[in-house]
Amino acid sequence: MTRLILQELKNFTQYNWLLCGFPRTLTQAEALDRVYQVHLVMNLNVPFEVIRQRLTARWIHPASGRGYNLEFNPPKAVDVDDVTEEPLIQRVDDKPETLIKRMKVY
Repeated sequence: MTRLILQELKNFTQYNWLLCGFPRTLTQAEALDRVYQVHLVMNLNVPFEVIRQRLTARWIHPASGRGYNLEFNPPKAVDVDDVTEEPLIQRVDDKPETLIKRMKVY
């Protein structure tokens, strides 16, 4: 994954860019640092309840990647994609039990 991201960033050398969720590990951070000069790092402190609300209400249409949030951007019909009317899924990473485990590790 690290190699793929670093390779993709080469397409944006004349622009500034923002990485969200990367790097996640010290090894990834060191790899990024070897290839690019990082000018700014921001860590956003968000209350756990806000994170829980946003992530556990997130559902996606797997074929297209369209995303919905049951509270902030709900689909027109319950549990189905607005365009195809195919079922929406919740990513394993967005399930409450997974989120709690991830936050404890973090």
